[in-house]
Amino acid sequence: MHNWTKMPAAAVLVIALFLGIPYASFAQSTRYDLLLKGGHVIDPANHIDEVRDVGVLQGKIAAVEKNIPADQARKVVDVSSLYVTPGLIDIHYHVGNGGAPLNWFAPDARAHALPLGIPADLALQSGVTTIVDAGTSGAETFLQEKEEVIDRARVRVLAFLNIVANGMSGGLEQSLDQMDVKLCVDTIKKYPDLIVGVKTAHYWTGGPWDGEHVPWAAVDRAIECGILTNSPVMFDFWPRPERTYEDLILTKMRPGDIHTHVFAQQFPIILPDGKINPALAQARARGVIFDVGHGAGSFWFRNAVPAQKQGFIPDSISTDLHMGDYLTVSMNNVMSKFLAMGVPLEDVVRRSTINPAKEIHRPDLGTLSIGQDADIAVLELTQGHFSYSDCGVAKMDANIRLLARMTIRAGRISYDPSGLSMVEWEKARPQYFTIPDRGESLPARADDYPRD
Repeated sequence: MHNWTKMPAAAVLVIALFLGIPYASFAQSTRYDLLLKGGHVIDPANHIDEVRDVGVLQGKIAAVEKNIPADQARKVVDVSSLYVTPGLIDIHYHVGNGGAPLNWFAPDARAHALPLGIPADLALQSGVTTIVDAGTSGAETFLQEKEEVIDRARVRVLAFLNIVANGMSGGLEQSLDQMDVKLCVDTIKKYPDLIVGVKTAHYWTGGPWDGEHVPWAAVDRAIECGILTNSPVMFDFWPRPERTYEDLILTKMRPGDIHTHVFAQQFPIILPDGKINPALAQARARGVIFDVGHGAGSFWFRNAVPAQKQGFIPDSISTDLHMGDYLTVSMNNVMSKFLAMGVPLEDVVRRSTINPAKEIHRPDLGTLSIGQDADIAVLELTQGHFSYSDCGVAKMDANIRLLARMTIRAGRISYDPSGLSMVEWEKARPQYFTIPDRGESLPARADDYPRD
């Protein structure tokens, strides 16, 4: 019987290989597959805000403790001077084709809008491990989104289902016969593990009202679907005299419903006297949830900065990433803007992890609780000179920036551009230096830890 417990892990590995013991057997003798050592852990769900080590075993969180011995892990990553948080959750993202026809660029296409969706796995570059598609698809187009994106993405993808059966960008968002409540309900009930709620957006922002297009049609039908499925509704809304902002958040929206794009230009967040609209506090007291949904046209410093100074911060931070803004907006970029406005890091992490998890009724996410999927973000907070832009082409200078250094999804290292988890190439194992003679040969890799 070999006694490995009192020997350094590296020595154990050398001896095990010399004795011909398979590496998998050696791995079984350790307590953790991966150990993140020395990082400042911020896990609001478990009230942790201090230096701790995080152990991962078989894709699950196995330990969040102080001073875990390095020899108890198959792979150890030094994350000292960095922050370790639960994998971030972006509840306003766009993937898939939605309602946009495949020939959207052709003169005879029903609609000519570019499909909104961007690759889901781009989110991993910001430490995001869960995204929620915000109504790109509806009941008629959800299966396509599921098969093309959800079933194949490395990042976890959930969805709000558009009340418009065709979804976004299909030229049918103003058609009331597309807002089929029964079809919406049936689809949500068919995919309860994937669809977290209902979305309404872009309805009749400026055209004259007529017998079919009445002010609250899309809102009312989305709420009806939400009631019948016991799920939240996310509102993308443009106020008009016949349907005011206050009516939406104080009368129409239910507790748990989500107002996204809260700092967009069209909302009276800041009144002419410079004070925050008291309707926001009244709505929050009713249980209405406020989400950022930054996007290409929904974030103005003139709303966000005065609101934050007066104590109003949205409940969740999200990007509204789509084809129109993915070059300028990311989850880290939006989080950095709130840090620049003076929101503490712990609060920013809370609004990017456990808060959105609660909003979509997924308490298993946004936490480093033992036994949950090892979805982890390793973040670096840097000081310097930075500038951030808003959707009104104004900027704000700041001295702080947050960047993801590594993303772990279900225990797999999915993003590590600076090699935080990697060995110096000169010190790599012999396999790294071999030239494979066949396509099925072992890859020339420095380690075998699962990566994407």
